[in-house]
Amino acid sequence: MKSRFLFSFSTLLLFTNCFSQQPEPPKLLFREDWNESPPFDLMTPYSLTQADVMNPDLIQTLYGPARDSLKKRHHGSATDAFYIFTGFCPSTWALALSPKNYYIDLSGNAVIRCRIRNSGFRELHIIIQSANGNWFVSDLSAGASSVWQTYDFVIKDIKWSLLNINTVTPGNPIEDPVVHYGTHWLGQIEKIGFTDLMNGGLSTACSRIDWIEVYANNVRR
Repeated sequence: MKSRFLFSFSTLLLFTNCFSQQPEPPKLLFREDWNESPPFDLMTPYSLTQADVMNPDLIQTLYGPARDSLKKRHHGSATDAFYIFTGFCPSTWALALSPKNYYIDLSGNAVIRCRIRNSGFRELHIIIQSANGNWFVSDLSAGASSVWQTYDFVIKDIKWSLLNINTVTPGNPIEDPVVHYGTHWLGQIEKIGFTDLMNGGLSTACSRIDWIEVYANNVRR
């Protein structure tokens, strides 16, 4: 009985240590909410611009054939989000954010967190641009939901494919990015963003992005 107790207690300590030693992600590096300037409405043609970016340290760039059709929406309620809306995009699109003064280090336990509400089979993917100019898109994606949800993209769990940023279409998977791009290939990221790799279909088939947070370290340019 005593030996069984010791075994059980030792096993409990082992599991406790395993869970307690799980490394924490880095601290919040930046967040983008987009500001509360007047959003798009059906009576006023409007495209998303740098003026909509709330964080003064970030540069926003839009990509894809439908980049000029990305909108910011708000429905008038004090509790409603000012969010990026893709329902009017006739083709593929992408949005990326770049810090002005540093690269992003996505190695280790980095996490990208988004608050989203998608519909109509839209799956939001993370995109990144490395310092050497290559673009990649994540295999992990966040799908449709009838309510706003917060989704964590854990970087070390992601497999990446090349991305044609002009057409916003995925290319070949990168089976071993370390072999292709070096051990520290995630250590100097120029831009981080997102896309659903699809066109919009109004409110019944779109992606909605309230905010994005990046938990990572920075690297001086």
